[in-house]
Parts: sequence; structure tokens; C-alpha cells
Amino acid sequence: MSPLPLHRPRQLTLGPLEAEILAIVWAKGSATVKEIHDQILSDPDRDLTQASVTTVLQRLAKKGWLRREAIPPQESGRSRRVYRWRPTVSQQEARVLTAHQQLQSFLAVGSPDLVAAFADSLDVAELDQLDAIAARLRVLRSAQPPSSGEDA
Repeated sequence: MSPLPLHRPRQLTLGPLEAEILAIVWAKGSATVKEIHDQILSDPDRDLTQASVTTVLQRLAKKGWLRREAIPPQESGRSRRVYRWRPTVSQQEARVLTAHQQLQSFLAVGSPDLVAAFADSLDVAELDQLDAIAARLRVLRSAQPPSSGEDA
């Protein structure tokens, strides 16, 4: 499993259109507003302006998911400024960050008795998964050197 990435978006929650546009950028590696707009409009049931795509891209940049890079006019073939949008985290890193956030929310419950009360609703595969997580944690802990503040 990957460690937590060094860069973390300021806000992990995304709306449906934000998630869709981020998925397009991930799939392409980077994309311009026009490329994203064209892909969305390839579905004949969709109607979205380029201005709306730009607004969503700017929101994703503000949240820390994307960064934009100006394309020199000679490369873009246009007189006005064109930007290429790139993800700041990979899909895998996003999954790790989301899982970490969900784990933190779960642990915030704080009461082992309350958490254990849900055990009756888990099936065998889920219980096996919890056992595997606990075993992995034991291996990781045994591999770490003891901290200097621990009692011997």
C-alpha cells in the first residue's frame, strides 16, 4: 500500500461534475478546457458550456486537485492564452487519501465498544478483512524500532 502522498488537496470532497472532469484529466494525463469540453459533449445527452468547464477546473485548482500551465501561443495555434490542466495527485494517491480520511472518521467514533457493536452486521469476508488488517498492523509495528519514550 502506498504511503500518504506529500501533496494533499485542501478539500477532498468533490461534486459529481468535479469528479467527472478530474477523471478525464487523469485519463488523459493533462488536458485543455476544449479537450475536456469535447469529451463531455461526446455524449449527445450532455449540454455544458466551455465556461462551465473552466469554472470547475478553477474550483479543482483552488481545492488543490489540479494545476494549470500556460501553453505558449505558438504551440496552441491561438492568439489568446490557453492552459493545460494537470493533476497534482494520481488516482492511486487520491484513493489513499480518501481511505485515510474515511479511517480517521471511523476512528473518531472513539469507543471500541461502539465499533465492536457493528461486528454482528459483518459477514465472514469482512471479518477476515479486519483480521488481515490487524495482522498487517502487527507486522508493521514489530518492524519499527521502539520509540525512545517507551518504558522497557
